[in-house]
Amino acid sequence: MNFKNSRERMVEKDLISRGIRNEKVLKAFKKVPREKFIPKEKAEYAYEDHPLTIGEGQTISQPYIVAYMIEKLNLNKTNNIFEIGTGSGYQTAILAEIFEKVYTIEKISSLQNKAKKILDNLDYKNVEYKIGNGIEGWDDKSFDNIIVSAAARNFPEKLMSQLCEDGVIVVPVGEMFGQNLYRIKKRENNIEKERLIGVRFVPLVDD
Repeated sequence: MNFKNSRERMVEKDLISRGIRNEKVLKAFKKVPREKFIPKEKAEYAYEDHPLTIGEGQTISQPYIVAYMIEKLNLNKTNNIFEIGTGSGYQTAILAEIFEKVYTIEKISSLQNKAKKILDNLDYKNVEYKIGNGIEGWDDKSFDNIIVSAAARNFPEKLMSQLCEDGVIVVPVGEMFGQNLYRIKKRENNIEKERLIGVRFVPLVDD
């Protein structure tokens, strides 16, 4: 199977045709091999636009949703990003193509260990890893952008406090069958919340 051709078709059919326009995002999706981040027996489905199970009750999100969420970040500020939910590591790799430094946290250690091995093999050196509950933030750091890859029950106040000025959080909020994606931006110590689209993510663990 020619994964490179499949990857390029996916970018054209499932991203560009549905409105994804940012060149940084499209370039990253054309480069990162999604097939490396899923079980080998599912490799033939790597570039279909739907989630796939990766074990531990978790999924790798559909490419369009990953692209949509990343495009809603403040991509004029690419110094760093905090990713909550390493999961398969696929989104981590996309982010590492765009941002100078990626901080990624995962509650399930076996998932992050596997993702780290794949990312190391692909030679991503700008990623820092942590096992823990991402809803509690990352020490005393501040971030230009925060992306949450699982659904929070409520707006994550702790994370908002870790945003830099003009920083953005993209996060799904709600219960399993009633989630919406939000873009939260900090402006002069005020928080702006914009509801985007309905989504369905696995819940944040112990949030």
